[in-house]
Amino acid sequence: MCYNEKNVDRGEKMPFVTIQFLEGRSDNQKKALVSEVTEVVSKNLKAPKENIHVILEEMKKTDYGVGGVRKSDI
Repeated sequence: MCYNEKNVDRGEKMPFVTIQFLEGRSDNQKKALVSEVTEVVSKNLKAPKENIHVILEEMKKTDYGVGGVRKSDI
C-alpha cells in the first residue's frame, strides 16, 4: 500500500491501528508504544506519520476473561 499526495489530500488510506491491553501500563509506556507503532507503520506502509492513528484500548481486568475466567479472578 503506497501513499501519494493525491490520496493524502483527499484523506484516503489513513492507517488505523488499535491495540487492546489490560490496565496497568504507565503513561510513559503508552507514549512509547504510540511512537514506536507509528514509526513501524510509516516505514512499512510508506504512510506519512501525521496520517497514522493509534488507538489504545485499555481494559479493566474485570472486563476481560480467558477460558471462562476473568483476569481479575486469577
